[in-house]
Amino acid sequence: MNGVADRFRRLTGHRLFWPALVLVAMIAANAIHRPGFLSIEVKNGHLYGTPIDILRLSAPLILVALGMTLVIATGGIDLSVGSLCAISGAIACLYISEAPDQNSLASVFTALALAVGAALVLGAWNGVLVAVIGIQPIIATLILMVAGRGLAQLVTEGQIITVNSGPYRAIGLGHVLTLPLAIVIALAAALLVAAFTRRTALGLIVESVGGNAEASRLAGIRSSRTVFLVYVVSAACAALAGFMMTANVSSADGNAAGLWVELDAILAVVIGGTSLAGGRFSLGGTILGALLIQTLTTTVYAMNISPQTSLLFKAVVVIAVCLIQSPAFRATLTRRRRGGAPRPELRQREKEQVPA
Repeated sequence: MNGVADRFRRLTGHRLFWPALVLVAMIAANAIHRPGFLSIEVKNGHLYGTPIDILRLSAPLILVALGMTLVIATGGIDLSVGSLCAISGAIACLYISEAPDQNSLASVFTALALAVGAALVLGAWNGVLVAVIGIQPIIATLILMVAGRGLAQLVTEGQIITVNSGPYRAIGLGHVLTLPLAIVIALAAALLVAAFTRRTALGLIVESVGGNAEASRLAGIRSSRTVFLVYVVSAACAALAGFMMTANVSSADGNAAGLWVELDAILAVVIGGTSLAGGRFSLGGTILGALLIQTLTTTVYAMNISPQTSLLFKAVVVIAVCLIQSPAFRATLTRRRRGGAPRPELRQREKEQVPA
């Protein structure tokens, strides 16, 4: 009996238990409110249904959050990912709109290459400001967050660029092996990042730099090079997300594309158990956090909550998730209910960071 209780205590003590529980609860509530919520059907060889839509719409956020996870793991932050989404989408759509044949694969691949190249340059700019010059990450990326919107508007000349390209639209709405292509791209990116961070020394180096940059330097690790790399990777992930966002609507709006996605990405990372202080990170937790946020957004729309109050509702739910997954908060509630002193192991658990 004690063994079962210990296992249950360890399970509920894991930071991913409560976000997963909240996600399951939201899915159950939606299924009760809308009996067809979980139904999936095949049309013309493609899977359709609300669960598939949630996965497809989560793909851009998952991509951005993957890059954000690595940045936060080094003890930094990247507020410019939303602007990078807008810039990459604007460059790709501008090139395609001016191509003689918008359905040409060569034109689409050239547009994607140019947009990714621009994003990598801007990511390198963030990396230089943080890793070489030594500017605080929140300030360095805030510069590009503000200036990037202006750059995106400059690319689009303040207009909404509309494209009529089937290959480009497929990035956001196409299917492969019955699944939406966006899901496949996000899954491939997640596996690629996991392979480099969990099957090579890169993940340990990132965690080492985030845990103690000075100790890492003394151990022979080039911290500045690692920090520079994660900002470039974050920019590349944001570029891919920008393609999906603009492909979904077949247009690029420099002012609206990727707006506030950086905040959702940070929330997904934190909900997933990665500490903002840096150190050990959880890619699986980040994906879970992104799915929770997108499911919450879908729930808000399904409940016909007005746009004026939807953000407040979303903020309340996210705060509740963060609180219930905090061992210190749960220990406080338990102590008040029992009238006892906090246990030392609960204090220690709060200081620990969750592995992937």
